[in-house]
Amino acid sequence: MSEEIFIGGGGPDYDSPQYLTLKYANRHGLIAGATGTGKTVTLQILAESFSDRGVPVVLADVKGDLSGLALSGNASGPLHDAFVKRAQKIGFTEFGYKPSPVTFWDLFAEQGHPVRTTVAEMGPLLLSRLLELSEAQEGVLNIAFRLSDEQGLPLLDLKDLQALLVWVGENRDELSLRYGNISTASIGAIQRRLLVLENQGAAAMFGEPALDLKDLMLRDGEGRGMVNILAADKLMAAPKLYATFLLWLLSELFETLPEVGDPDQPELVFFFDEAHLLFEDAPKALVDKVEQVARLIRSKGVGIYFVTQSPDDIPEDILGQLGNRIQHALRAFTARDRKKLKLAAETYRENPRFPTEDAIRDVGVGEAVTSMLEKKAVPGIVERTLIRPPSSQLGPITNEERKAILAASEMSGKYDTPIDRHSAFEILKARAESAAAEASDAEEQAEVAPDPVMREFNAARRFSGSRVGRSTARRVNSGSDTFASAMSEAVIKELKGTTGRRIVRGILGSFFKGR
Repeated sequence: MSEEIFIGGGGPDYDSPQYLTLKYANRHGLIAGATGTGKTVTLQILAESFSDRGVPVVLADVKGDLSGLALSGNASGPLHDAFVKRAQKIGFTEFGYKPSPVTFWDLFAEQGHPVRTTVAEMGPLLLSRLLELSEAQEGVLNIAFRLSDEQGLPLLDLKDLQALLVWVGENRDELSLRYGNISTASIGAIQRRLLVLENQGAAAMFGEPALDLKDLMLRDGEGRGMVNILAADKLMAAPKLYATFLLWLLSELFETLPEVGDPDQPELVFFFDEAHLLFEDAPKALVDKVEQVARLIRSKGVGIYFVTQSPDDIPEDILGQLGNRIQHALRAFTARDRKKLKLAAETYRENPRFPTEDAIRDVGVGEAVTSMLEKKAVPGIVERTLIRPPSSQLGPITNEERKAILAASEMSGKYDTPIDRHSAFEILKARAESAAAEASDAEEQAEVAPDPVMREFNAARRFSGSRVGRSTARRVNSGSDTFASAMSEAVIKELKGTTGRRIVRGILGSFFKGR
């Protein structure tokens, strides 16, 4: 098996092979360029190549084009002659048509197997980003998550979180003494944002069975890595949901995978298309966390490749970690475009044969300026490169073809049926019903007075003037007191069980899971 991935031909005559070394593929990368310059095809040929070498791939299909990875290219297709001619020109002697092993996923369970996570695994930081909460609202959400951990109230789906927020609101006076101010306005704002999330169809994303990350790291019978394609065309209508989900997936990989040091090839490659959505209006705390994950996840054998229009879309500290770069054309129509072009050129190791800025502006469709890590992970000299043609189908597959692939998939049936496990909603509902029943019983007992005078007094009838002694009936607990009492007893029981184990949140709010 080759230790390199053939990217294309470089040099003045495009006869100098340009390779991505597998040993440095987990040093992350960048695929950039204006719309229509060939980024999607570059992503496609990289996914094919990693898969052929046994490396599983995760990518989002924003336009539906990448579904073609599941089918072989066509020798009778309209682009066949152009592909053959290009392969000969760049010395790509291994060119041929074949499909890649593909698993389709979809948060909305329409174009792929369902993908779910739990509210608890998403964590308060990412959920606050998804809901666009203010600092005060994020503080209330953190309190809710803290109470969930301490009191054994599992947060699996949105109704669990909604029920917990209701309970927090009802007991805000007592909770504020310990955790800080909890305003009904903040709770109401969070509930409204959760409603918006539900209206976007995101409720199906939260629940069980949750995605097992091992299912993203499978290989087929021939040892090829599975290409996991997340349908994202509909998801792009809610860009923050798209970015937050992929960031959650990245953080889960970071928390779950073991340290492997510097492997000969990655354990998994993760492509983050439309990467600018991750950083638009993102708070500095979140950007810092992404930078930390990008820096540390390399030792877990995971390579991250950001796909976007301009390197300027990526924060500088993160851009500096992207060692393998494929830069398609950037057009300089405005002063701002020219500034972006100049900044992009400055991030490359210069080639004495041509100005990098001119090359980035002038490369044609299917051509790019590339710089790959070489020995000792040193960035290579920038080179104009003609990208190799894909082996799989260029363009989307039909709905019938997709259905056939889904039916034959190893994941078929595993995630199809949602499970509504006993969690915070059911626990709080049971406690409220128990508290209401106790309060009702107490009222009935109090109404049974030892003499007629007390019966009339308890029934709030007109007082007759008779002398009434001090009441010996026990005090009626209010609903909240009884609820709190019942909850305290239930919490003790819960904390003795598995749901009450102390939970330690990870770098982005997910769990270090104890199995």
